Amino acid sequence: MDLNESLSLVSVIGAAGKMGSGITVLVAQEMARLSMLEENRDKTFRLIAMDLDPVALRGLQDYVHNQAIKAAEKQTVALRGLYADRKDLVENGEIIEDFARRVESMVWPSTDLAAVKGSKLVFEAIVEKIDIKTMVYKQLKELCPDACFFTNTSSVPIGKIDEQAGLDGRIIGFHFYNPPPVQKLVEIIRAKSTTDEVASIADEIGERLRKTLIPSHDVAGFIGNGHFIRDGIHGLVQAAGLAKEHGWAKALYAVNRVSQDWLLRPMGIFQLIDYVGVDVFKFIQDVMDAHLDEDLTDPVIDRMNELGVLGGQHPSGAQKPGFFTYDRGRIAAVYDMEQKQYLALDPQGWCAEVDAWLGDLPGGFRPWKALLMAPDKKAALVAHFAALDAMDTNGAQLAKAYVERSRQIGQALVDDGVAFGAEGVNGVLTSGFYHLYGPINDFCS
Repeated sequence: MDLNESLSLVSVIGAAGKMGSGITVLVAQEMARLSMLEENRDKTFRLIAMDLDPVALRGLQDYVHNQAIKAAEKQTVALRGLYADRKDLVENGEIIEDFARRVESMVWPSTDLAAVKGSKLVFEAIVEKIDIKTMVYKQLKELCPDACFFTNTSSVPIGKIDEQAGLDGRIIGFHFYNPPPVQKLVEIIRAKSTTDEVASIADEIGERLRKTLIPSHDVAGFIGNGHFIRDGIHGLVQAAGLAKEHGWAKALYAVNRVSQDWLLRPMGIFQLIDYVGVDVFKFIQDVMDAHLDEDLTDPVIDRMNELGVLGGQHPSGAQKPGFFTYDRGRIAAVYDMEQKQYLALDPQGWCAEVDAWLGDLPGGFRPWKALLMAPDKKAALVAHFAALDAMDTNGAQLAKAYVERSRQIGQALVDDGVAFGAEGVNGVLTSGFYHLYGPINDFCS
């Protein structure tokens, strides 16, 4: 299959969702570039953006346009080459705006699944429920009999979808990280049944979209969520233990702070679960629990879902309330499940009491942001964890237990044949989750 030809008619299912909208942006930009090549100027390029929500589809158009402008502003030199014969466009701003309009023109929104008929490439980014995915793929198989299917699932085994929908190996896992226009990582999950042709096209698309591709074996949760869900459960168990003495609000605050500051991560574990969505965390948990011989449930996540405290983001990108509420991106209050209400942070009151109980940070502490691009990052990490290892405060004990559990999870992903070695686990955690270090290393004892 010729990829350039296939990119003339593409569909994204779930196109107005958080992940689908980003996938739509990326693919539409590549289609727009192709459409400007001399050999393609007489061809029609269409991206069918299918979603059941007509209001969200209207917002998708603006999102595609705005993201295209951002991308074009970073690629003006390359765009000038594509626009070399357009003497009517002189200024960079004119070229950028014209490219954004071209990208937007690629996108044909629809609420009707039948609109995808005849598509040669289909990206799917719908809910993490295998029965719903299977139902959709059975219809897609009839509508697009020659298509290659790319599922953005972050947990459902690809082979199960293939088997239940009867796709004859024309499907592969193509797991973008959020948000797709920004995140470089894509996990590639090839089922045993996936054809060589589909696997080859997936690699080429990843290269076209300028993504870092890390392969995972077809085991529920794959590498990223295989680590994240278990890592999250560890944090939940730690918090449940602390809550018996300190109450839920203080326990959540403490574990979140330890998992961010002591572990040098971009955000604490409960802030990360909020970002992903408490409901999404449970979807992934349920899939992994159903397919693996391991108890991956947690009563706290179940209770939060029952209470409707779900996190996630508004269409604007602002964070919805979950374990925490947020004010301009900063944690403002902590949810107390016993009281079923939020307790505002009080830096001079109860927060100070928890901070004192946790104790000091390791000597020479520098936060994640300060270390992200630091030339001495590796040395700083070694020094930080050496200092942590020598400490015996409450915070240090929680942190050391967390580090060890993270390492165990990472090593198990290798030992159980999910990841293609330690570099796969470390690559996903550093590229997809922006950790400063992978869990399998020689400086965290």
